[in-house]
Amino acid sequence: MERNKYYLTNKSFLLSFLGGALLLVISLIVQYYTSGYVTRSISEPVTDIVLSNTRVWDVGAIFIWGAILLATITAFFGLKKINNAPFIMKSIGTFTLIRSFFVSLTHISPFPTRAIIESTFFQHPLFNGIFTGNDLFFSGHTGIPFLFALIFWENKILRLVFLGFSIVFAVVVLLGHFRIFGSLKICRCSTI
Repeated sequence: MERNKYYLTNKSFLLSFLGGALLLVISLIVQYYTSGYVTRSISEPVTDIVLSNTRVWDVGAIFIWGAILLATITAFFGLKKINNAPFIMKSIGTFTLIRSFFVSLTHISPFPTRAIIESTFFQHPLFNGIFTGNDLFFSGHTGIPFLFALIFWENKILRLVFLGFSIVFAVVVLLGHFRIFGSLKICRCSTI
């Protein structure tokens, strides 16, 4: 607690913290507009060797609650050592900006058969604007935990936890035929 008190009164730390928060907010705004662009200029779906040969599984609960659990664990360890918070925010912001750039280049329609996630928890227009489900490359659900594994690489337990999250989310996204990192409007398994 004493160390955190030192950081919270340190001007350079507070500037770095605010810079990280600003970068994170800017990256989410960019993702919002990128998602809108991709939704307006969506193309046709393409075949996929994995998705074409597996049935759709209803894994929406793992997709949503796993992401909430991941965010909770990350927030806990980010606040436990507050000096890590600016770096974590800047890393997520940079990841989101890079991802938004690549999403704008790969606006492919979602796979025709997929699970659709229906969650009233995420019905706010802000969430629906950022997480449209039409952003197919690359998966934030698998990329963010992998990024956290790299950030916390020194801690073997956290590294394995975050690598585990990354692997589980990769499998969940493929089994659900989800619109990769997105559609928080997910419902029961259906063929469209």
